[in-house]
Amino acid sequence: MTEHELVLVVDFGAQYAQLIARRVREAKVYSEIVPHSMPVEEMLARQPKAIILSGGPQSVYAEGAPRIDSALFDAGVSTFGICYGFQAMAQTLGGDVRKTGLREFGRTPVTVSEPGTLLAGVPEDLNVWMSHGDAVHAPPAGFAVLATTEGAPVAAFEDVERRLAGVQWHPEVLHSQAGQAVLEHFLYDIAGCKGDWTTTNVVDEQVELIRQQVGDKQVLCALSGGVDSAVAAALVSRAIGDQLTCVYVDHGLQRAGESDQIEKDFVAVTGTRLEVVDAEDQFLGALAGVTDPEQKRKIVGREFIRTFEATARKLDAERHIEFLVQGTLYPDVVESGGGAGASNIKSHHNVGGLPDDLQFSLIEPLRTLFKDEVRELGIALGLPESLVYRHPFPGPGLSIRIIGEVTRERLDILRQADLIARTELTAAGLDREIWQFPVVLLADVRSVGVQGDGRTYGHPVVLRPVTSEDAMTADWARLPYDVLERISTRITNEVDEINRVTVDITSKPPGTIEWE
Repeated sequence: MTEHELVLVVDFGAQYAQLIARRVREAKVYSEIVPHSMPVEEMLARQPKAIILSGGPQSVYAEGAPRIDSALFDAGVSTFGICYGFQAMAQTLGGDVRKTGLREFGRTPVTVSEPGTLLAGVPEDLNVWMSHGDAVHAPPAGFAVLATTEGAPVAAFEDVERRLAGVQWHPEVLHSQAGQAVLEHFLYDIAGCKGDWTTTNVVDEQVELIRQQVGDKQVLCALSGGVDSAVAAALVSRAIGDQLTCVYVDHGLQRAGESDQIEKDFVAVTGTRLEVVDAEDQFLGALAGVTDPEQKRKIVGREFIRTFEATARKLDAERHIEFLVQGTLYPDVVESGGGAGASNIKSHHNVGGLPDDLQFSLIEPLRTLFKDEVRELGIALGLPESLVYRHPFPGPGLSIRIIGEVTRERLDILRQADLIARTELTAAGLDREIWQFPVVLLADVRSVGVQGDGRTYGHPVVLRPVTSEDAMTADWARLPYDVLERISTRITNEVDEINRVTVDITSKPPGTIEWE
């Protein structure tokens, strides 16, 4: 792989470490997250162009709080501190960090007193996102103070000669005004990055890597209908053509039109050899009588493995398959404690649990990428937007959006309601603003209604539109009332068995995005 400029994001336990890495990549600079426990010599051995010290939940002078080895600042590598990282930098270099008695959380006004290089061109009065109870009261020797807030006498500083800088606030958060500009000032004007990380580079490099890894061997990929597996398969297909065989297990739990999209649209664009397994009867039989959500998940996972294993054996007998493609993303790797070279697989949506006598070498072409980068890659590979920007969808499919037993009739009812909701969301131009839009059928509940001149006793459905960046947290989406009205009217008019439409306005936490 071509050696790109590398920025290491040192994670001090911040909830925003992944977001920092994403924002750096948005600036066209490749970034990776490393734990604060990594020795400085190991960080420096990676030859980073710059290092960013993330925020964190602790106080810098608390017992056991993560420390920064002063050797980092003696190495001449450009370093940027954010929140905890800012305070830790100040403390290590001899600055004064104290508890202020005035905590700042959320949106906070900042006054820029001296723009310097880091804050050049940003407004003198900024609104930024803060989260701190300690503050830097005096900067280390050689640093210029750039900004202040009511609770932070030193809210930003820099020593351009040593290529060191930091801010008390979180520039990576969208709520911080000029946040991306501040990050880019550090990356380009202080650290001297050129910005050589692009989608085109990723495609070219991965195609070459896959060709080197695979040679003339056969490769297998399980398509789920989601964007990750589709983009991974399209990338591998670009590299090795008909050496790739994709398997799509149609479990009968997809939303309306999604199986057709895989069978037709994906093949039309990529020309990939596709093996479709119709397993609807098998899955519905296994789910019969089951109402517990965890049991549903386990059954769907078990049946998927059984089906995929049988198909893999058949294909292996025909053409001896040596590699398996998986759509593992960078957050999967980070969240499971892995790093460069580690192979960690999320069992709930990737193929895990294959028997010992059916083992393949893994190809994970997306393991360095975030979700938004995967979508960009999908578009670059020519996949349709309807597939690339498909909302995340759970592995167990509609089985966990039916509260109660899963039956063919109930699936059909839910598909009709779900299709109406998705169609109206698309018509309103809101697809990209919404992270996910589950429609939940309360199949074990009936409510009284009046339709026409008669009394009805139908099922309620729950609309669950949410906004999110990574699904770790989510907020309920404030859909326009007229959109909600159209969805409700159409569902109750067009789906006979539904007579009540409700909206879930719970954030995550405390609620989850899915109901089950």
